[in-house]
Amino acid sequence: MAFPLRKLELRPLGNTGLRLSCVGFGASPLGNVFGAVSENDAVASVREAFRLGINFFDTSPYYGGTLSEKMLERVTRSIDESLARLQLDYVDILQCHDIEFGSLDQIVNETIPALQKQKEAGKIRFIGITGLPLEIFTYVLDRVPPGAVDVILSYCHYSINDSTLEDLLPYLKSKGVGVISASPLAMGLLTDNGPPEWHPASPELKSACKAAAARCKEKGTNISKIAMQYSLSNKDISSVLVGMNSVKQVQENVTAASELALFGKDQEALTEVEAILKPVKNQTWPSGIHQS
Repeated sequence: MAFPLRKLELRPLGNTGLRLSCVGFGASPLGNVFGAVSENDAVASVREAFRLGINFFDTSPYYGGTLSEKMLERVTRSIDESLARLQLDYVDILQCHDIEFGSLDQIVNETIPALQKQKEAGKIRFIGITGLPLEIFTYVLDRVPPGAVDVILSYCHYSINDSTLEDLLPYLKSKGVGVISASPLAMGLLTDNGPPEWHPASPELKSACKAAAARCKEKGTNISKIAMQYSLSNKDISSVLVGMNSVKQVQENVTAASELALFGKDQEALTEVEAILKPVKNQTWPSGIHQS
């Protein structure tokens, strides 16, 4: 890296009192979701993220059939020992994952109340919900008591090709709900290597993103860096959660944040990318079950 990295900006998360690093570590790649990752690379990437000031890590047993959590286990074991010495026994945020794949009424009437009991028992500090369709958030938040949900995690809706989350931000702010935006690279669409074969985007969207990546390469820049800085620029988003599976990726993402803080966005490159993606802007894909 060409210059000393700035300390990552910490942003408040809604009304929780937590301050998250503006770059968050998405652990889905550690579950081999985007291809095989060695245990050594996985552990090294997590350690480097800690070293560079990332304080928000997101994982789930859903990622790779518990493999992601196992990869994090070696690093977190020492943290667990520290927590035991401090007599702490809780997680900061427990999130209901991809709630569009179940009944939203069950989330409202059963899941959130059950989590509130765990919160009262001191096992979790804050409750979150995650998913792709933006309407799931308003559906749940309009039906639970104020303050019952502390955080939402939205993915693939605040990136260069899709910024629809922006329209929801004033509503979420009015509810006192913290916002985490995941997948600034649109699950691999906004990368030089392109998305994995299983990616649900339309051929038209994939083709446009491929063309945008090629244009960035011609100009001597990297579309992932442009996309990361685009997402980081909105201060109403507490943390931009991006999947990482190597020390190199961790350093690149932290560098993108540092360069943004020092020099601002590469507006010329961003404008060109936005022009290429304009025909497919805000195009998404279905996710979950039909909600009656």
